[in-house]
Amino acid sequence: MTIDSLPAGPASAAVEVTGAGPQLDYYLIGARDSTTTVEGILVEEFTRDRDFVTTGLASAGWTPQAGWWSSASLSRDIRTNPEMLARVVPTSRRQAEDAHRALGGGQLPDETLLRTHFLDHQPIASAPPLRLGPAQPPAGFHDRRVYRVLFAKDLRPDQVAALRTAWRTPAAGTSASGTNASVASGRLDGHGDQFSWDLRRVGHTLAWGLDVTALLATDATAALGSTLSALTDVLRQHGLIPVTTERFS
Repeated sequence: MTIDSLPAGPASAAVEVTGAGPQLDYYLIGARDSTTTVEGILVEEFTRDRDFVTTGLASAGWTPQAGWWSSASLSRDIRTNPEMLARVVPTSRRQAEDAHRALGGGQLPDETLLRTHFLDHQPIASAPPLRLGPAQPPAGFHDRRVYRVLFAKDLRPDQVAALRTAWRTPAAGTSASGTNASVASGRLDGHGDQFSWDLRRVGHTLAWGLDVTALLATDATAALGSTLSALTDVLRQHGLIPVTTERFS
């Protein structure tokens, strides 16, 4: 089985916010040489505090030769080591099941059982929110929050174009300009709450950042968590690897 044989990322990227609980993230690990043969599977789950800020990362890897092993070091490497980053492809659970079966592992365990392999938790430091933007939310809202989700890896021009189409980004772009300009943006209104987001290169173009502004008129903060999760998953489907979620205000 090869990575190239797997379906490409979706042509569209509509944000579907559901009340479903957290799900695991799946990755395929490719060969070290110029081929793209799948060697194994990586399964991850971020831990977050009550403000949805990342506090840690739990993970486990699997190969036919070694079985399951806890892999905090591998999770670090795929976000910091360019060679490892090039070998890992975000995927869906269904595709991970197909790879697990094709590599001789049989049926992929359910997520409850997979979590029992998370033995090596990687803490991720967080800081109090920075105050960016106005101190008070606009009239009609009781809370204003700004988050940034950081991603490793890169996007192709066609993937950026697909995001712009799905998120209905204005043809003229966004208000930002220069190296930190937003390349795709969107907006979602629900039950009086408003969410808007901008995707841009950050860190001297070495990473991608998704900046999400939430204006909350209700006390349903679960909708905020679901929206952050859904947006993160959309970008995973397009090949980016999430690193952390920070709160700016």
